[in-house]
Amino acid sequence: MNKGQRTVVVIGGGITGLTAAYYLQKAIREQRLPLACKLVEATHRLGGKVQTVVRDGFVIERGPDSFLARKTSAFRLVKEVGLEHEIVHNATGTSYILVNGKLYPIPGGAVMGIPTRITPFLTTGLFSPAGKLRAALDFVLPPVKVDGDMPLGRFFRRRLGDEVVDNLIEPLLSGIYAGDIDEMSLMATFPQFFQLEQKYGSLVRGARRTTPKEQKERKGAFQTLKTGLQSLVDEVEKRLEPGSVIKGVRVERIVRTDSAYRLQLSTGEVWGADGIIVTTPHHVVPDMFADYPFFAPFRSVPLTSVATVALAFPEEAIRQDIDGTGFVVSRRSDYTMTACTWTHKKWPHTAPPGKALLRGYVGRPGDEEIVDQPDDEIVRVVLDDLNKVMNIAGQPEFAVISRWKRAMPQYTVGHRERLAHIKRQMGDALPGVFLAGSSYEGLGLPDCIDQGEKAARDVLEYLQPTAVERASTMYSSVH
Repeated sequence: MNKGQRTVVVIGGGITGLTAAYYLQKAIREQRLPLACKLVEATHRLGGKVQTVVRDGFVIERGPDSFLARKTSAFRLVKEVGLEHEIVHNATGTSYILVNGKLYPIPGGAVMGIPTRITPFLTTGLFSPAGKLRAALDFVLPPVKVDGDMPLGRFFRRRLGDEVVDNLIEPLLSGIYAGDIDEMSLMATFPQFFQLEQKYGSLVRGARRTTPKEQKERKGAFQTLKTGLQSLVDEVEKRLEPGSVIKGVRVERIVRTDSAYRLQLSTGEVWGADGIIVTTPHHVVPDMFADYPFFAPFRSVPLTSVATVALAFPEEAIRQDIDGTGFVVSRRSDYTMTACTWTHKKWPHTAPPGKALLRGYVGRPGDEEIVDQPDDEIVRVVLDDLNKVMNIAGQPEFAVISRWKRAMPQYTVGHRERLAHIKRQMGDALPGVFLAGSSYEGLGLPDCIDQGEKAARDVLEYLQPTAVERASTMYSSVH
């Protein structure tokens, strides 16, 4: 290490940590900054939940399968590493809600379950006449008065009623966070809905006025890579400085010294660091910073276990084919599955010609036991659920089951306030230490990439204030 050179350690090699290390090393290299950046990951691979299985011509995602096209940070990173030619949009098609054993098309014009077109809402069989009348109260109820946060479910139930929430909004929104809509934080998950209500006095009115008219271009709203999202992880890793990535090593304890930090590793080695970016799940942070009790609230933030079940079939095995891309399941339905994607239809590149790929999801708060069942039992349960609506012949050619134990952080009521309080105390007690990742300010790939970018800027500003203005251009130079 060069004399006078300062060191940044990125802890955690998921997509957030990878992004932070990549952009930080890029700034160091391009601006010839007297800094070094190392990344340490407890497992023996990078990417976290981003994992792709390629088998017999199928491309199967174990974790996230795509990212929102309108959130541009993921595309920027893809372009940075030269994979933009591999980007594909999802095929558009009907999506369904499974309620009481029947598939109902999601009403046209619904934005996260909020109707923006009246006719599809009035004609759908998803709701009873009484449920539709109750939803109409959204036009006359005054905006909620709240000082701070409130449960997402309570907010929607007040505006639109239980039936619309249980049969439409809950299956759509809780699936994103694998959470309980009646425990989730409004302000940490969908604050824009609160803002619509406050500004327009009605969710429906606000959604109608702010939703763009239907675009002529019929591209889907999501993007992925034909080669699988693992290829993004691999390409970012290739571009990190040689010798800067350490795998299979945990950071067990971090202590502040007079001028910097001392990191105790699971190997017994001790590192020094001038800046630290922590991208690990929240529940390991209190032990890592055992001398700093203000991290204790992270211990009570719940985590949900989920699993994905990818099933490969010959196309002819799907005897009752349905025109669409998949469905989500109402919690009040008697199903173990929470959702299913007809992946070969939504993402045609994922299956060879003549083959079908179905991806089921299991596990949610209060119903996580299925995740611990043997593979054969999970496949049996998912097939039983699918056959109630699809009629599938025989067994799959193969199955890929991915268990994510205690992997989905729950943004419960007060999440933003808890996080802000912890960060304020970090600023005083742990200057130069920054939190980023799915436990904190967004679960989706673009949200995690955004946080990685911001953490890189923050640590640069802390260690090299004059470099920040120059570095800020590197994030916008690849639109």
